[in-house]
Amino acid sequence: MVFEESVTLAQPFDEVLAEVKASLAAEGFEVLTEVDIEETIGQRIGTDVDHFVILGACIPELASRALAVEPQLGVLLPCNVVVRESSAGVCVEAMDPGVLVTLSGRDELQPIVDEARKLVGEALDHLLPAAA
Repeated sequence: MVFEESVTLAQPFDEVLAEVKASLAAEGFEVLTEVDIEETIGQRIGTDVDHFVILGACIPELASRALAVEPQLGVLLPCNVVVRESSAGVCVEAMDPGVLVTLSGRDELQPIVDEARKLVGEALDHLLPAAA
């Protein structure tokens, strides 16, 4: 099962992270949480961890509509977007909102998911010219 969309970029990690936040904002997402895995796990347990940040992104209007259909979807919100270093460059991976329909089995979520999927895709597409 595909549960994410991704792009890999060649810019420095901090630059990509800033671009991802700006790209998400341009599509109407709010970053509600930011978890620095390198700091949270690496430093706390004394392990080397590459740069790795999880952003909790949300479009409040879409989240509200989805929760009105199925309140238990709250356990899957906000939508996670990962920015992490890899041997290929800096990977940006976003959860496919389609997972909400797959896991809930609620077809009435499909229009909400389709809109969210489109916006996630557009946010990632904004990053691609910078990769060239």
